[in-house]
Amino acid sequence: MIRQPAPGRARATITLVQVNVDLTPVTEQDKPVLANLIQLYLYDFSEIRGDDLTAHGTFTYRYLDHYFTEDTREACFITAGGTLAGFTMTRRLEDGAHEVSEFFVARRHRRHGTGQAAAHQMFRRNPGPWQLAFDHANHPAARFWPRVITSIADGPIHRTDRHPPDVAYPGTWLRFHLRAATT
Repeated sequence: MIRQPAPGRARATITLVQVNVDLTPVTEQDKPVLANLIQLYLYDFSEIRGDDLTAHGTFTYRYLDHYFTEDTREACFITAGGTLAGFTMTRRLEDGAHEVSEFFVARRHRRHGTGQAAAHQMFRRNPGPWQLAFDHANHPAARFWPRVITSIADGPIHRTDRHPPDVAYPGTWLRFHLRAATT
């Protein structure tokens, strides 16, 4: 269903720009750049979860070092047209499935296909079982992830909704399988 704009408001037009989207693993040397991007991500997320700044004017992210010390975790920069556009952070779970831990596309690059292209590349890096979760209050993620996963999953997508006290925030978990690409 296409919604009509409210009287006196123009319809927003989204233009998909054809740019090269790439993922590049983050090295220890680039850890400060990732830390800066995580602050932007957490700033956006604070609107959803109500997180406060620390006394130093930053948000707390306690898993950054784990991405440089645990071989079950991977962080990648997203570039669009050669410009830094965001990051992906994934980890392998004990059951062998991979999980999307964090995914961020800078506002300038949203709604142009950058996120979808980056997500497809992220998933293709590790064929097999995957899972991800998003907060019910994160309406853009609730639209984005089911659409992306439907376009790439092989087989059924298992959806589970969870609520406090079982989890900290109401959310949806999606589990699916991705077959290895054939050449």
